[in-house]
Amino acid sequence: MTTTDDQQVKPFHIDVAAVRAEAKKLDQGAVTSGYQGNREEIIAMLNDALATELVCVLRYKRHYYTAAGFGNEPIKAEFLEHANEELGHADRIAERIVQLNGEPDFNPAILSQRSHAEYDDSSDIKEMIKANLIAERVAIETYRQMIARIGDDDPTTRKMLIEIMAVEEEHADDLRELLQ
Repeated sequence: MTTTDDQQVKPFHIDVAAVRAEAKKLDQGAVTSGYQGNREEIIAMLNDALATELVCVLRYKRHYYTAAGFGNEPIKAEFLEHANEELGHADRIAERIVQLNGEPDFNPAILSQRSHAEYDDSSDIKEMIKANLIAERVAIETYRQMIARIGDDDPTTRKMLIEIMAVEEEHADDLRELLQ
């Protein structure tokens, strides 16, 4: 034991018996009794983020396939790269929803309603870039707000969202450079 200002501080101890007993509740999967987050709220936030990522995949794919003109190949390649990365984000989010004992919502009938970002069907290359940059900025801000809301209650989801947000920031920088 250590002392601080005449107070005794007990060493950290894990109640292994209690942890083992709790771990036998197999139907909870990765969610243990120590989980501090509001699962329903976090699952709802993640389903909206999933919708956003899927709408972004569709927007980037459309822009990739419809960006015509000689000299647009580097921009098309950027759109395709971003589409693939957004799909990876969607996969990670869906996996996390399942880990939290939720169900990822892939319902195409309401994806655009739940998405934070908008779909865009521009045919002008500069307008495509602007639409994608706006969507990336929307994603960055919504992830920032989600991260703040989750706080330290769900460190796994928080870490995932921070990692995804960092990629969205890279996308925004890439797109801003394309506009210059």
